[in-house]
Amino acid sequence: MTTLYQRVKWLFKSAAMGLGIAFTAGCAANQPNTFTFTADLPPDFAYQAIAVYVPAKGETCTVPGGRNTEVGYNMKWRENYQPTAEILLRRTVSGCPLVISRIKLDINATYGKTRGDFGGDIASVFIRDEVEEQYKSVVNEAGESNFYGECQWLFRTSGKPRVLRKILNCKTIDAQGERGRGQPFAAFTPDQLPGKTVKMHIKLADEEKPGWGDTWVKVPNGWKRCMGKGYEDQRAYCNGNYKDFSGFLMPDGRQCTIYPGCTE
Repeated sequence: MTTLYQRVKWLFKSAAMGLGIAFTAGCAANQPNTFTFTADLPPDFAYQAIAVYVPAKGETCTVPGGRNTEVGYNMKWRENYQPTAEILLRRTVSGCPLVISRIKLDINATYGKTRGDFGGDIASVFIRDEVEEQYKSVVNEAGESNFYGECQWLFRTSGKPRVLRKILNCKTIDAQGERGRGQPFAAFTPDQLPGKTVKMHIKLADEEKPGWGDTWVKVPNGWKRCMGKGYEDQRAYCNGNYKDFSGFLMPDGRQCTIYPGCTE
């Protein structure tokens, strides 16, 4: 037979558990479910972002076909670019509680007027339950976290008329402005982000470089394109011939002999 003491003890334990659950839920409810992502980019740059969501920790549910587990921002960046986005930390899709795990970022930049005159590279924001201290981003007292990158234009020629095209190459940079090997990134634990702002800063390198080696020759006022075996030679490596050069077309249609100044 259950004694009075055992019944009182059970009631007290149940009440304590209930209070604990209510307290935890209250804290979660008081936490904002969004954070702000924004970017400081050079002129003619824009970013696209895709927030990727996965089942919350401890959940065994799945979303059929993975549908609606990603949310895009600035997907039409050419027509309607918005540098600031409010991003949800938690969502429920098909009855499955999801949490954000990553933001995939495309950095796009235009260098001409036609639709194909653009280059792009990637950056990332990672959200993990555990992040090694050496990679963990810092949120300052103002509620902001900043990460940095530098993008550089790499130029080449394309096709028989040798039309100048550009490739965008973006790397992370440190506090001293030194370029690293990887793309720009930030990493957080989920508790760092509610109500906070994450800002990506990208600068453009002062100097442009050839897309790959031994195809252009540096001269005092720019770069000259090696002829190679002729205009049919798409790669046109110099191969020791640093006297025979070819003309090329700028994206705006100008016939040029030197980049970037066009004429010598």
